[in-house]
Amino acid sequence: MAAVGPGDRVLDLGTGDGRILIAAARRGASGTGVDIDPVLIGEARAAALTAGVAERTRFVAQDLFATPLTGNTVVTMFLLPRVNLRLRPRLLRELPPGTRIVSHAFDMADWAPDVTD
Repeated sequence: MAAVGPGDRVLDLGTGDGRILIAAARRGASGTGVDIDPVLIGEARAAALTAGVAERTRFVAQDLFATPLTGNTVVTMFLLPRVNLRLRPRLLRELPPGTRIVSHAFDMADWAPDVTD
């Protein structure tokens, strides 16, 4: 959906088992997955190793609100609507125009999506 490829830096907030970041890494991107659950982070690291993309991925167990947003060309989020809305001011403040933001399953209130699937 975000046309991710080589040269992209992906930040996956609420990464869970890492499948979204792993899919991006298979397309040549690199990035970081963040989740509050250390068990899921362990699963994501193992899955990246199995997929052969561990060198392009980094998984971190931490609060997404403590995560720097800068330096990424794509931000993916699998978060509840209230969390999306809480994060939105930081997205506007810290990301340059042109950064692709993908919210899985939940919208961003009055932000109209460019693409839906």
